[in-house]
Amino acid sequence: MALEKLASKKSPSGRPSIFFWNTLSGKKEKFSSIKPNSVGMYNCGPTVYNFVHIGNLRSYIFADTIRRVLEWNGYKVKQVINITDVGHLTSDADIGPDKLEEGARREGRSVKDIVKMYTEAFFSDIEAVNIPQEKIIFPKATDHIAEQIAIVEKLIANGNAYKISDGVYFDTSTFPDYGKLGGGNSGVSDNANSDSEARIEKNIDKHHQSDFALWKFSKPEDKREQEWPSPWGVGFPGWHIECSAMSRKFLGETLDIHTGGVDHIPVHHNNEIAQSEAAFGKPLAHFWLHNAFVSLISGEKMAKSGKNFIRLKDLVERGISPLAFRYWLLTAHYRSQTEFSFEAVGAAQTAYNKLVRSVALLNSSHSTSASFASVLNIFNFRQKRERREVLQKFTEIINNDLNTSEAIAFVWQILKDNKNLEVISKMDEVLGLGIIKNAEILTNKILKTPSKIKELAYDREIARKRNDWATADSLRQKIEKAGYILEDGPNGSILLPK
Repeated sequence: MALEKLASKKSPSGRPSIFFWNTLSGKKEKFSSIKPNSVGMYNCGPTVYNFVHIGNLRSYIFADTIRRVLEWNGYKVKQVINITDVGHLTSDADIGPDKLEEGARREGRSVKDIVKMYTEAFFSDIEAVNIPQEKIIFPKATDHIAEQIAIVEKLIANGNAYKISDGVYFDTSTFPDYGKLGGGNSGVSDNANSDSEARIEKNIDKHHQSDFALWKFSKPEDKREQEWPSPWGVGFPGWHIECSAMSRKFLGETLDIHTGGVDHIPVHHNNEIAQSEAAFGKPLAHFWLHNAFVSLISGEKMAKSGKNFIRLKDLVERGISPLAFRYWLLTAHYRSQTEFSFEAVGAAQTAYNKLVRSVALLNSSHSTSASFASVLNIFNFRQKRERREVLQKFTEIINNDLNTSEAIAFVWQILKDNKNLEVISKMDEVLGLGIIKNAEILTNKILKTPSKIKELAYDREIARKRNDWATADSLRQKIEKAGYILEDGPNGSILLPK
């Protein structure tokens, strides 16, 4: 049976089936939660030594979409996004300065100050792209040092870790399944799923070059701001151990879903799996989902360390709204690499404007005084049946591995054929594009158009019918100078606020 038909079937619980591409198995699987009706989801969060760029934001919009789809299907979701404020070294492995310490020296500020500044900037950015913070837990690594030390102690006791001159390391030879995530078939278009060892710098003291740091010792010459006592010496946690500690504390030993960018697969996520499963003898997560990169036209991965660092505010300064950026991302599947250009997101802004405008005009055409709330509640029996059928089809689309690109195309189709505002409102609960909210703002502006402007538009329409183009152009200029635009069509002109 085709997957699309499978998606229309309901599970024994009575809810529609959801399918996700599971990086762990390398195939699309039917989702089921550990506990009925509830889901625990952990999303790898930012290292707050710099601003997040638009490539980073894709991971959080992706995670937000997963949560929305799960809630749409009746699940209660407990979502955790960690804040990395210590231990992430510049090599993403075991050698090099801590990104937080280096960032503080770069800016001539304290680590505490830059953590505060960049964490607040991160919250501002995710709010702008309509990710509700009140639904998410944001634990910091530095608030959970004791939990991290406890896991390292357990790994040493189990024979999975050892101490050398610069720290405590996980012995990958003691975990036979090390590197099982990905397996050469992540299902993500741009996964460079190379051998984990290739990304870890040489350390001749380690038992194996794939072994990774659980706890690093402070060097006196580094003059670190962030360090803690431990049973092995003063130092700081490795990057990977924090996620194992915080995910376990807030979500338990086994998660329903763990997500991150595709670049986390070879090292970070495989290391999380190894240390967590070696410590507790249980799977770390049943489903592993990964989003592809946002690249430049040149094909380069966007990175904070490079010259291709593009922030959300850079888009806003060019007239591209955060929700139009979200729209652009959702028009591609999360497992497909997206090629960024200002022209591409500019086209998405145009499409998003048209979508909001179409909904606003649809509402204002019902009644010059109707509010969105009243229009959304006007239905007869046939409309309710159509609404049920449309939403069932939408559910089949979005439950098929978060097929947001097809879902957006479906919204346009419904807007054209069905013109049911409540259906569009319900679908936007999943897409998170703020369509109804922004359409209502635009509708109110349309309804408050001054009579003088309406008269100018009427006079211009008369001039157009008389082929008096000079007068029509002159009136258009007056209308635009007053802050309005006219869109000409076969059935006349539409007057809109700029």
